[in-house]
Amino acid sequence: MLKLTKKVEYALMAIRYIYHQGDDQVVSTKEIAKNLHISNELLAKVLQQLTRLDILFAVQGPKGGYGLNKPLSSINLTEFMEAVEGPIGVTDCSINAICDQLEQCNIRFPLNKINKDIRSMFSNITLEELAC
Repeated sequence: MLKLTKKVEYALMAIRYIYHQGDDQVVSTKEIAKNLHISNELLAKVLQQLTRLDILFAVQGPKGGYGLNKPLSSINLTEFMEAVEGPIGVTDCSINAICDQLEQCNIRFPLNKINKDIRSMFSNITLEELAC
């Protein structure tokens, strides 16, 4: 089953929340966690990672929080998901050539095509499209 990890889901939810607060606003982890019903501790780690990835900026202090560091139209979903969680792959062999069944596998090439198509589809979706 292909599904997003909680980490990617929470990152997307937080970005969408921050996006809807407006360009000049910073939003605290506590506010986002409360409004989205997400664990504050887990969200803090996700937001710190997004800051390290230069997607968000952080403001320290009592009125601090997080804001968008770049236009969401400049980030596609493939780049985002791989930055947050690593390579996208429907099977291990589509991202890692180490597999005991590699020589005998009769579905490797069709699944690699599916994987390529999924990556291509996600590359055509920007974070701005998801935030609106």
